[in-house]
Amino acid sequence: MMAGCEIVSGKRLLFVMAAEAEYGPHLRSRFTPLMTGVGPVEAALATGIALQDMARHNALPDLVVCLGSAGSRICGLGEVVQVASVSWRDMDASRLGFTKGVTPFIDHPVDVPLATPLAMPTARLSTGANIVGGEEYAAIDADMVDMETFAVARACARFDVPLMGLRGISDGPGELAHIHGWMELLGLLDERLAAAVDLLPGALTKGL
Repeated sequence: MMAGCEIVSGKRLLFVMAAEAEYGPHLRSRFTPLMTGVGPVEAALATGIALQDMARHNALPDLVVCLGSAGSRICGLGEVVQVASVSWRDMDASRLGFTKGVTPFIDHPVDVPLATPLAMPTARLSTGANIVGGEEYAAIDADMVDMETFAVARACARFDVPLMGLRGISDGPGELAHIHGWMELLGLLDERLAAAVDLLPGALTKGL
């Protein structure tokens, strides 16, 4: 789904999501997102293309808001969390002497800090191309996991556009049981993510 910016408190906001299943009636009543598809490759492609097109028309957003579900064994199920920073768990060029999580020859930290304009809990996020479950969480140096936010962050950095992230915790405790286990809480998260989005007008009046 291609989308333009929404005007919120005089700011141009581009909302970015991965999957239609996460875009329920509460969010649908508030904005139309750029729907990227699942995973870091799809997210980077869709976001980069959209921002390039906006740049050509001198219409880049003032803020990109990336939101959707995440897995966690630290944050509570059903909780909505603001992303403090995001890392890329797939990147490992340590055999060549590069720090794990850092893309060779590109200047970015392991944990890329994001904008946190809302007065709500924050947590560190890890992006990767795999669905995390079970004991795999023990190997991840972050509070929660997703499959898109780091890719969106890299596209935003290319155009010098700030990014914030909102993630609702859909799974994590125990082993994830097929797609139904992921989808079980999406209705609740739709409602709670929408409530977080409703905080943006007041926060943006105070500046980014």
